[in-house]
Amino acid sequence: MGSDLKYEVAQNAYIKLVLHSLKHPTSAVNAILIGRVSASNDAVEVTDAVPLFHSQIGLLPQLEISLILIEEYFSAKGLNIVGYFHANERSDEYELGGVAKNIGDHICRYFPQAPILLLDNKKLEALKTSKDSGAIVQLYVRDAYKNWKLVQSDGSSRFSLKEPSANLVLLDYISSEKWNDIVDFDDHLDDISKDWLNPGLFN
Repeated sequence: MGSDLKYEVAQNAYIKLVLHSLKHPTSAVNAILIGRVSASNDAVEVTDAVPLFHSQIGLLPQLEISLILIEEYFSAKGLNIVGYFHANERSDEYELGGVAKNIGDHICRYFPQAPILLLDNKKLEALKTSKDSGAIVQLYVRDAYKNWKLVQSDGSSRFSLKEPSANLVLLDYISSEKWNDIVDFDDHLDDISKDWLNPGLFN
C-alpha cells in the first residue's frame, strides 16, 4: 500500500458522523471509523462508524474500553477499526487539535494507514444552500514523519463518498431532526439500555 492510498466512506457511516455532530453542536464530538482494506489493497473502505463521546473526549480509560468493545464486536464480522472522526467544539475552529491527533496516533498503532476525518464546519453551514455533493469532512493522514497532514480535498481523488447522493439523504435526515436518535458511548455509559450500535437509526 503506497502513500496514495484512497479512502472511501459509505453513506450510512458518513451520515452517522454528521448527525452525531449536530446532536451536540456546542461540544467536541468524536467517532471511530469501521471498515476494511479493499481487495485490490489500494483503498480503505469505511463501512460504518461508532459515535464515541460528546464530553471529556480526551479521557483515555473510556477510550480504551470503547475501543476494546468495538474491536471485539466488529472483528467477528471481518471488520476493523480503520480511522477516527472528530468535530471541534466551536464552529469557527478549523484546525485539527492536539486531542484529535493523539487519538489518531493511538489508532495508528493498530492500523497504521488510519486517517482522521475532521468535520468541515464551513461546508456544514453551507450544505443547505450549496447542494454540493462533496463530503463535508476534511481528510488528514500521517506523513513519513508521523505528522498529521491535510490532504487537499479540491480535486483530490484520495477521498470519496461511496454514494454520490449522500448529502441529499443527509439533508432529509437533518430536516426531520434525525440526530435526536443518535446514541454514542457517553449515552450508553449513562444508560446501558441505549445501544451504541444504533441498529434502528436508518429504519
